[in-house]
Amino acid sequence: MDITDGIGAIVTGGGSGLGAATARHLASLGAKVGVLDFNAEGAREVADEIGGLALHVNVADEAQVATAFAEYIDWAGSAPRIVNSCAGIGTAARVVNRDGDLSIDKFRRTLEVNLVGTYIVMSNAIKVMSSLEPLGRDGERGVVINTSSVAYQDGQLGQAAYAASKGGVASLSLPVARETARSGIRIMAIAPGLFATAMAAGLPEDIQKGIEANIPFPPRFGDAEDYALMVEQIVRNKMLNGSTIRLDGAVRLPPR
Repeated sequence: MDITDGIGAIVTGGGSGLGAATARHLASLGAKVGVLDFNAEGAREVADEIGGLALHVNVADEAQVATAFAEYIDWAGSAPRIVNSCAGIGTAARVVNRDGDLSIDKFRRTLEVNLVGTYIVMSNAIKVMSSLEPLGRDGERGVVINTSSVAYQDGQLGQAAYAASKGGVASLSLPVARETARSGIRIMAIAPGLFATAMAAGLPEDIQKGIEANIPFPPRFGDAEDYALMVEQIVRNKMLNGSTIRLDGAVRLPPR
């Protein structure tokens, strides 16, 4: 699908990190971008910068997501053809800690935001995309790009909840792509490796260098722009469908 001037796009988690970079990149290519984020101020800053629409949304809330899609369509004049889910939380907790405490509440919350939230956004995207006119010889209507993580395959100690949530996101791609094939809607996921996010920036310099030393090539943290470029490439290449792409510089995470 070509990213032409005025094409509709929604990015969740668009107020910072990977989502903000993607919102900026899509806008630079001519897309009309809706920036959805639980952090209203972050969403507003990015939207003001790119001429987009800022919407304060908790992706785990069905009503809020449905309202956000309706408000976006009213603003843009059409449903989005590109929806990228970057909203999520990182949780570190052992199943049973040294004091014998359980982490069930953290597990449930992580899945609620990362997996159920992604499903809610994807469901609304499919619903509104299905009403769009098909494009080109293949009759494509849109593409949904979700965000998994290499942790779904390489989960480290303390990442049971996070890895499970991101594994669920990766597992959505194929069955949902098969379901939406008749509507001309593609479903993909990106599994980023170690990226220069706010969390990584807060680590001591020696820790950062130690992490970078384990990344084969390029030997650095990924940039948010690397993720945004992958979103563009998925949008443009119609044969990318029903899969999860690791974007990781060939890194494999150690146990801890």
